[in-house]
Parts: sequence; C-alpha cells; structure tokens
Amino acid sequence: MSGTILVDRELRACLGRDLVPAPGAAPIEDRQVQPASLDMRLGPRAHRMRAGFLPSTTPIEQRLAELSTIELDLTGEGAVLERGVVYLVPLEESLDLSQDLSARFNPRSSTGRCDIFTRVLLPGHPRFDEAPAGYRGMAWLEISPLSFPVRLRRGDRLAQIRLQRENAAMTADELRALHRGSPLCFVKGEPVPESELNFYEDGSIAMSLGLDGRQPCGWRAALFTDVVDFSAEAAHDREDFWQEVHAKQGTCILEPGRFYIFASREEIRVPPQVAAEMLPVDPGLGELRNNYAGFFDNGFGWQEDESGTPIEGGTPAVLEVRAHDMPFLVEDGQIFFRLRFFRASGRPDALYGRKREGASYLSQDLTLARAFRSGS
Repeated sequence: MSGTILVDRELRACLGRDLVPAPGAAPIEDRQVQPASLDMRLGPRAHRMRAGFLPSTTPIEQRLAELSTIELDLTGEGAVLERGVVYLVPLEESLDLSQDLSARFNPRSSTGRCDIFTRVLLPGHPRFDEAPAGYRGMAWLEISPLSFPVRLRRGDRLAQIRLQRENAAMTADELRALHRGSPLCFVKGEPVPESELNFYEDGSIAMSLGLDGRQPCGWRAALFTDVVDFSAEAAHDREDFWQEVHAKQGTCILEPGRFYIFASREEIRVPPQVAAEMLPVDPGLGELRNNYAGFFDNGFGWQEDESGTPIEGGTPAVLEVRAHDMPFLVEDGQIFFRLRFFRASGRPDALYGRKREGASYLSQDLTLARAFRSGS
C-alpha cells in the first residue's frame, strides 16, 4: 500500500493520542490544525545557547547545563531574541506516535520570511526535523534569528509537524499523470506543457526564479534594524526593515551573507489530494540557500468556482534566499529549486487558506511576512 500524509480530520483524531500537550501546556487547539500539518507552539522559556547541537546519546538536559548561558521568560510580553544567537525552546506539543506513524517538521512560512532559522530536536534521535515511527517524547525548537532581532512569546507558532504512514512521496510517473489531469504549474496563467517540465524520480519537478515583470523583483533585509514583533500582524513599516531589489536586463547580483525574498517564475497549484515541499537547494545550482520554510498544504494556489470546478492558474512560491561566500548573479528563469509532491490520505475538510485565523499567503506574489505592512 502506498504511503500518505494525514489530513486535517485525521490530525484532529490524533490530538490527545499521538500528539499530546507537554507537561504544564494548555490543550492543543483546533486552530493549530492546517490541511495537512499542525502548528506547534513555543513553551514558556528560551535558553540562550553557546552553540547548537545534534541530540543523540547525550540528554538534552545535559547539553543545556553545558551550553545554556541565560534563560529568558517567554510568558506575558515575551522576550527579544538577538540576531546571530542560538536559542533552544521546549515546544508545547509532545509526541506519542503509534507504530505506523512517523513525522516531519518544517518552519512556518512567516518564520522563513522573517529569516528565523529553526529546526526541531528530539531527545535521543540523531537527526533534525524528523521523528521515527513510534517515537515518544518531548520536542525542542532550536531558533536563531539571522537578519532581525525578534520578539517571541509563549504560544507563538514557528514550526509545523506533519504525520505520515510509510513513504508518501509520489513517483515521477504519478506526478506526470497528475499534471496531465490537473496542471501543477502555470506561467502567466497558462499551464506549463508536460514536455517543458523536468520530472525527477523522487516525485519532484524543477522550478525557476522569476525576476522579469516585477518591480521590485525582490526584497533585501536591511542591516541594524529595530525588533520584529513576530506575532503582531502588520506591526511594522516594510521600508524600516527591507530594501528594494531591481533586476537589470533580467539579472541581479546577490551580496554574500545578505538575505533576500524573491518569487518563482511559475505559479504553483497544489491539488486537494496532495501536498508539496520545496527541497533544499542543490549545490550544483549555485552557492546559495534558497528556502527555509517550504511546505505547501493541500490547496495552495488552488481555486474553484461555485460548482467546485477548478479555475486555471496558481500562486507563485516565495523564495527565501541567502548567497554564501561570494557575490552570485541570478537571472530570470534559471532553475532555482525543486517542488516534491506527496500523496495525502484524502481531500482535507478545509483547503489551504480557508477557515484560517488571520491572513494567509493564498494569493501572494512577492509577499513579506505578516508582521510587515506595505508603505509607511
């Protein structure tokens, strides 16, 4: 039997069984449930760390005793986490997975767009951002703000978990068939022909960078800014934190170490019966990192009319980009990332962006995090 990712109604059935509140945490709320993922909440304290680490045979509590320099209180008004510093925060959700369920974790979209690096650590498990089938125990979130100091509070949701049975990744043949019946990507509203797409055996397709036709074509994080209030919607003027990027003749040069927001050339459409994930950059495609938060719940970019008939078109993917050791020229249309698709267990009760608390990125283009508002 082919594996699948669990959708919202199954995730709700897992609450209190496979996903349980950590000691002292409030019950898991329905508003945390997304079409194929569950938002995870920050616990009451953050430990400032001298270094990050990979948990294995050494207990996390021992590493905290060795590496923690100060403990910050995230209750009430929260605390400011400084840029360039590593913090470790217990999450309010613990795992008690059944033997047929494994888990993957990813940052939420706003986390990546604020240039906050995160990864989930599980005691005794020697890999980040995953939980093996049957795992039981706490979950911790490593947090490092990279461009801006950030105010965080207990209950803020920076990461997500998704549960799956067996291997849910689609094959290249399944993906081709899906695209023929329901196009997965468009350019200027027109479906991209199958012959023009690169399908990979791991169930992914290649996507490109979109610079032409956008003014600006991107945003670059400013240096030495004020504090970003992560959970406050439209709290900051965009111009106080971001600088416009413009492409001349379809190209621009990225400065080493600077953080950029771009968008894909293609508009992506994720059908209701599948989910997708942006894969980390292939070093052969350039000396840069091209995403922090790359999970696309069922229905991203998907629109239907009143009769339920799909409407052609999709939504661009926002790309979080940092060049590494040298200036790097990027150009419109160059292959920039891959989008990998996964079978879901069915159509969710609510697709991406529907019945969601607050704004979503359903109709985004070159969209910054919710904390920033357009114009002064």
